[in-house]
Amino acid sequence: MHCLILICAFAGIASSLRLNAHISNDRGFTIAQSGGIGDVVITKFNTLNGTRHKKMSKAKSYGWNNTSRHNLPLELYNNHNGGSINAYIQGLDSDGAIVFIDAKGNLIYPSSNGSLTPIEIKNDLAIPLPPKGESLTLNISIPLTSGRVYFCDGHLKFFMVDTGSGDGLVQPSVNNFRDPSSSLNWGFIEFTYLDNGALYANISYVDFVGLILSMILSTKDGSTPQITRGLRPNAVYELCEGLFNQTTSDGYLWLAMCVIGETGDPVRVLSPNYYQRVYAADFEDYWQDYVDTVWEYYSSHTLAINTQTSLGTIECQVSNGTMHCNEDNRGYPKPTAPDIWSCNSGPFEVQEGDNHVHAAVVPRLCAAFVRSTLLIQGGDVQPSLNSSYHYRVDPTHHYSRIVHELQVDGRGYAFSYDDVNPNGHEDVSGLVSSGNPDTLTVYVGAPPPY
Repeated sequence: MHCLILICAFAGIASSLRLNAHISNDRGFTIAQSGGIGDVVITKFNTLNGTRHKKMSKAKSYGWNNTSRHNLPLELYNNHNGGSINAYIQGLDSDGAIVFIDAKGNLIYPSSNGSLTPIEIKNDLAIPLPPKGESLTLNISIPLTSGRVYFCDGHLKFFMVDTGSGDGLVQPSVNNFRDPSSSLNWGFIEFTYLDNGALYANISYVDFVGLILSMILSTKDGSTPQITRGLRPNAVYELCEGLFNQTTSDGYLWLAMCVIGETGDPVRVLSPNYYQRVYAADFEDYWQDYVDTVWEYYSSHTLAINTQTSLGTIECQVSNGTMHCNEDNRGYPKPTAPDIWSCNSGPFEVQEGDNHVHAAVVPRLCAAFVRSTLLIQGGDVQPSLNSSYHYRVDPTHHYSRIVHELQVDGRGYAFSYDDVNPNGHEDVSGLVSSGNPDTLTVYVGAPPPY
């Protein structure tokens, strides 16, 4: 019932405000309207930098039945209640050149042709999936790094650009609401397939939640398959509903992180980190009172950081407006909202030359802010509180809170340091990996049954 009500709400708001790219004044959803090539924005976040490939041919045929020693079976299982799903396989080859693998197993090497503005890749890159309940199996025939397998209810567009030092692949952007692919429902897994045959594949929600994906990795040694089930099938709707409730509760624009397509249906939910890159002012003061209170408290109390390394426990305290930790090479000024969302700027940026103490304190201190555990009982030792204590007080990272509530098996990062936990062993990553992989199966639309 909640999902049906929410769908109606989406449709109603989208219908009445369909011309607005961002509806912050109405505390509503963000609307994505796919644009053209002139709307493509090139940033470090959506550009994969590669070398210029040595062979100038547009495609190099390997075919799925090649006899290369690199032959990783990739099974794509359609579990999606919606339109036709297309997959796209891309990455960097052993020379660092950008390459796609098409539906016939051909290696497609797109070129920028020296263009300093984006040009669309015209090759047919899409790999159509069979109907729901069926799968197809492909073989990855070469080592790939910085690899992604995209999945889309529709057809994605990719572009090439000359970066000055090589060719750059401009990928679909989640926070450019006029990107040519912005109104489509898509997502991706990331993977690395090394020359020695090792495979690493990952699902993450640090940036956004989109098309629901899950993975199973089997190995040639017959060990128990590794499974990352990801989120529930209706997670995007449920996450939007949770953010709507949070907006109603505290007045902040959580709901605007929910992006709806031109039909009025939700297509993805942005993390606060990605959302603030476009609309930083919406949450500019969100953490301010909490940060001030933390700084005041630890001006007269000691914060203990368990580095969970041979460094042991490091004691920290605030003086003259900066938190200082024993044996740390530099202190920590007050973090801003963007610093807490990203865990990679301001006091949480690990710089070249920082010592091991600093590198150990940063993830544990930022995780404590994200989860709002610094001022609750036991919070003066970080990390010491398990997940039942996370996100219990406001302000907190409500996107991360709801994502974890919607996870089927508790796996998949919702922020950069989601692996920080008291015992250091709890596996919350969406990673599957093996030095001797057999088959990687990706489920699209819903996780596999237990």
